[in-house]
This record gives sequence, structure tokens and C-alpha cells, in this order.
Amino acid sequence: MKRMITFLAITLMFSYTGLAKAEEKKENLVWDAGTVQLQLEKLATGVYAVYPTDAKVKNKKGYPVATSGGFVVGDNEVLVIESMVNKRLAKQVIGFVKQVTDKPIRYVVNTSYHGDHAYGNYAFPKTAKIIQHSKTKAFMENKEAFEADKKFMAQYFGAGRGIEDVIARTADIIIDDKKSIDLGNKKVEIMHLGFAQTEGDLFVWVPGEKVFWTGNPIVAMPPALPWLLDGKHEEVLATMKKVRSFLPQDAIIVPGHGIPIEPKNLDFTISYLETLHVKVKSSIDKYMALEDAQKYITMKDFQGYALWDWVHTGVNVPNTFKDLSK
Repeated sequence: MKRMITFLAITLMFSYTGLAKAEEKKENLVWDAGTVQLQLEKLATGVYAVYPTDAKVKNKKGYPVATSGGFVVGDNEVLVIESMVNKRLAKQVIGFVKQVTDKPIRYVVNTSYHGDHAYGNYAFPKTAKIIQHSKTKAFMENKEAFEADKKFMAQYFGAGRGIEDVIARTADIIIDDKKSIDLGNKKVEIMHLGFAQTEGDLFVWVPGEKVFWTGNPIVAMPPALPWLLDGKHEEVLATMKKVRSFLPQDAIIVPGHGIPIEPKNLDFTISYLETLHVKVKSSIDKYMALEDAQKYITMKDFQGYALWDWVHTGVNVPNTFKDLSK
């Protein structure tokens, strides 16, 4: 129910701001899973990012885009990060792999249970092993919840785009802490560093080439904001600081919905969360009602994200207010 309300809020916000225009079928979509095109970028030897073709333009303007991922090629096999939302986009990723190597896809990592990161699992070869956190596996194996999830995902990313056809394919390998995988002279580390947006967030690190995938905890370059859909801003902040201290300055970060960025871009997220904590605590100390706090906590230095009103005012402030009022 929480996710359904979330996507409804997103859609209403897009409709209000004009970011999503009604199509001939009167659909208002966050982004269209039937038209998104992905592109490939080589980041280092054997390391590739995959992201939407409109990301370079829209990220800089603060507009949201579809899912980003990538893959790592070793001497023996390939590891893919994110399987996308439907077979169509999963096949684009598989096609990119085939463009650069004839080595088999042996692993597919889902950074969270969110459908745009995990629905495409079933389109990958049966010989590929799916890697998830145990919380992601549990969600996708709950048949009732998964079918409900598909219905509203189709509603907001497009009916008749193949989302309805998705078959849940869950983890062959569970990682709740950390695991290192050798693809053949190419080491990949997969780790859970704490609550970052969900209870099952996984990060992917290629130490030799210093490339790091974050999934949704880092949505995109600034001015994109963290989405505190489940609150826990202090845990999110702690995890983001852990990520920041872990990464060398010359690392390359592939966020959940955008083009590759630098570690220094995480400072925006960390500063936003720190400032949010201070401002919300101040409003509570002044005995403000939530509605007054939402008007008071404008944080102009962090504005610019196209979804500012919804994410900051409508989600992050109320959830932080709730956490600090306990």
C-alpha cells in the first residue's frame, strides 16, 4: 500500500508540473517502459555503465529518468548490475553485453526489490545466478505482494509494456553482508552497508577500476535528492557517510537513475540530510505543527530538483518529523 501511495503521489506531481504529458491513451506516466532507450558507456577496461539516452540532458536539469545499471566483464564471465523493469529493457542490456564479449552472463545483481531494478531477471539466461539481499528475495517471493506490485508498476510505467508478463525470479545467491566474486582477473565486491533507502540495498564495487554502483540510495547527480520513503534519515545519513569515506576521490559512481558521477557529488546528499535533521529538530523544538514545519523548512541552497515539492516537502520533511518526534 505504501508503494502504491508513493507512485500515485509521483504521478500527480508530474501531472501538476507538466513533466508528464497525457498520451493519446490518456496515460500519465513517470516514464514509459515501452519507449525508454538505453545507451552504453565504457568506464574502464571491462567495466560498462548503461543508462537512459535522455539522462545526460535531464539529470542536469533535475528531471528524473529511467533506471541505470551496467556490467563487468572478466576473463571468464560477466556480471550484470540491474535487470530493468521488463523484458524489452533487459534484452537491451543483454544486447550490450553481446556487443562487447561472447563470454557468458554468470551473475545478475539487483540492488533492491524495486521492480525497475529486478523485474527483468526472468529474461536472463537460466545459467545466470541472481544475486539479492534476503529482504529483496522475500518480497519477490510473496506472490500476493508481487502481483499487486506489478499492477501499479504497470499503471505508472505503462500498461501493455510487458510489466504484466514479468515472472518473479529470485536469488540464487543471497548477500546480507559482503561477498567477493572473481570473474577471471576481475574482482567484484557486492556489499550491504546498512539502511540506505530499503532494508535490502546492495552496492557493487569494482576495486581494480574504482567503479561503484549505488542503486536508488543515490538517485542521480545534484540537485536530485534522496527519497526517504521509509524515513530513517539518521540511518540513511550514516550509510551515505560510510559510502563517502569508502570511496577514493577518483572513483566513478553509477547512480540508480542517471549518468556516472564523482564521489564529491555525495557531499550534496550528506549536507542535505544533515541540514534536514537540524531544521526539522528546530521546528519540533519550537512546537511547530507538521504543516507549519513544511512551510518553514525551505532549504533554498538544495533546491533545483524537479520533484522538490513532492520529495522534500511531501516525503522527506514529514518522515523526518515523524522520526524525530518519537
